[in-house]
Order: sequence, then C-alpha cells, then structure tokens
Amino acid sequence: MEPEPEKAVLVAVEMNRREHLWSLDDTLAELEYLANTAGAQVVGNVTQRANRLGSTYVGSGKVDEIRDMMAELEADVVIFDDELTPSQQRNLENALNSKVIDRTALILDVFGQHASTHEGKLQVELAQHEYLLPRLAGQWSHLERLGGGIGTRGPGETQIETDRRLVRNRLQKIKSELDGVRKRRNIHMERRKKSTIPIATLVGYTNAGKSTLFNALSDSKVTAANQLFSTLDPVTRRIRLPSGAPLLLSDTVGFIQKLSPSVVAAFRATLEELNESDILLHVIDVTHPKAQEQTLVVQKTLEELGLEDRPRLLVMNKMDLMSVQDSERADNVDSTVPSGRPIHEVSSGILVSAAKGWNLDHLLREVEELLISIDGPLTVVGSVGTN
Repeated sequence: MEPEPEKAVLVAVEMNRREHLWSLDDTLAELEYLANTAGAQVVGNVTQRANRLGSTYVGSGKVDEIRDMMAELEADVVIFDDELTPSQQRNLENALNSKVIDRTALILDVFGQHASTHEGKLQVELAQHEYLLPRLAGQWSHLERLGGGIGTRGPGETQIETDRRLVRNRLQKIKSELDGVRKRRNIHMERRKKSTIPIATLVGYTNAGKSTLFNALSDSKVTAANQLFSTLDPVTRRIRLPSGAPLLLSDTVGFIQKLSPSVVAAFRATLEELNESDILLHVIDVTHPKAQEQTLVVQKTLEELGLEDRPRLLVMNKMDLMSVQDSERADNVDSTVPSGRPIHEVSSGILVSAAKGWNLDHLLREVEELLISIDGPLTVVGSVGTN
C-alpha cells in the first residue's frame, strides 16, 4: 500500500521594481507541476509582492498566513519558489514548526527519482550534498523532528543525519568518481571525433518533447513521460540523414528557470556532451503559454555554458496540438531569436509533431543542409544503431 502523498503549500514572492518575465501565477503553476512530479499534493498557495527579503524571506504577516493555512489544510510541507538561504530555511522551520524546502531541493528530489545510471546518481548526490552542507545544523535535529519525504530523498538521503566532516569526505569521494567518469567520457568523445560522424544534440526546456522527438528520429524507446525531467541521463543513437550519411543524435537533461548554478555545476559531466555537438536542435513546445519565456531561459542557459554561438535549429514541437493562438505564439517565439549572430536558427522555425511523426523528414533535410554549410559534403559511411 502506497503512503499518502505529502500535502504541500506553495509560496512565491515577486520583488517590486523589478522586471519579471514570469508572473506569480505562471511561476506557481510550474512549481506545482514540479511538486506533483515529486509526488506531492498541492493544497494551497501564498504569494507576496515585496521590496526586500528578510530573515524569513516573507514578512511576519505572511508567515502567520502560511501557518494558518497549513493548520486549516493539514499540510505537511511548505515549498518556496526561490532558493532560500540556510538561515532563512531554519528561521521558517522554527516559525512554522514544519518542514520547509525550496525550488532547488524540489528539483533535486525529482532528479533523485529519475537518475538511473551510476553517473546520473553520482551527479544528483553531488548536487544534493553541495546543497545540504551549509544547511547542516545540530546533526539535522530539526529534520529529525520534521520527518523525511520530499526534498530529502534520492541517492544522498542516507547522509542527512551525518555531520559536516562525513559529508565533506563523501563529497570528495563523489568528485573523484565523477572525475573518473569524465575521463572515460573524454576518451569516448575522442573516438567520436576521429569517426568524423557529426553530432547533433537536442536541447530545450524540460517537457518540451525532446525525448519523444529523440525516439521518433532514432526508433528508440527512451523514457518520454509527460512530466518534468523524465530524462536525466544523456543517451546517444546513430541515425541516417536523407542522403544516407550517419548522424549521432543525443538527448540530455532539459533546462528550467531558476536552476541553481550549483546544480548546473554538478551536472557538468552531462552538459559536456553539448560541447562536443556540431549542432544543437532547440526543441520548443509551441503550444505552451510560456513558450517565448521558456525559449529565453534556454538561450540564457546556453550562453552561460558558452554555447551561444553553436549552430542550432529551432524545432517547434507539438504542431498536431496547435491552435490559431499557438500560431501567433510561434511568431512571438521567432521574435526572441537574436539577429545578426551565427546561430543558424531558421527564421520561421521548423514545425514538427514528434508524437505523430509529422514533418520529421523536413527536419532531417534542414539538419543535413546546416551540417553541409558548416563542414561541406557528408560522408556516407557506417551503420545505424546504438553508439
């Protein structure tokens, strides 16, 4: 018999006098999606517009409001949409007498559920420990009082009750293991380079349909669930372009707004796959109401990874679900693409349906034309299959 899901109250704060791409309603909707993916049942939410953030992140009146809501709805956990400082988290837990987690802990919890390979689990554990280390206080007695559950699960959960020294030792061990993984990956990448087969990697906002597109193009069965971060570990398959030339196609973890730099750093080994790509296929869910904002998040993340000038194609997915409003949104997405830069995004994007298999031949022709424009004619060698 499965345990009852934890009941969660969500909290989001919007700073005054700041430009916001995401409204409070939009960011709360995404936070609720994350919470549902982690297995929580969202029972309420609290929002605040503030000029500054204090020791409890929200004002004392909001703390009282959250406490009353939790009592009324019998909630188990409070989830904040932004990353809290260790002191803010402790102050809130003391004030609310309840477990408090933030967006970063929630994302790491989802990662912990979806990591399937040894490397993926190591990277999640590294990110969890880096996050937990500054939050260790009194042998985690406050968490012993508040219980486990969401925000405390995954490969790193067995370390929660340890002290700083043991956590630091474990961190060093994880980093050493990941260095070994990275060296083996580099050897593998060098072999790829010598093969002269071009590499294309799918990038995009989480749940844009990258894995569904990957499966459709490569005839694979990578997990493609309608949930956030269903793909965490990178996977590569060899496919054929229209001319018969081989292409290595890779799928990797999706991006999301407010992703902590420490989490990005922990997944450096996975994201290094992007550095080896000849081109990137930026997959967008053209039916999502925040498609334009999601596109900007992906572009910003690529810039932070030093990949803003990597040739890429804009792939507008889910055309089978498009409405007239979605067509207008697609035009707005096009307008977010910076001009005058060597990124090779086609002016109108490439509309496809990964789920229905629509327009994939056209996409592959565009991929081949882009590769030829970069490196010249492609060689028709090799066989199709798993890389």
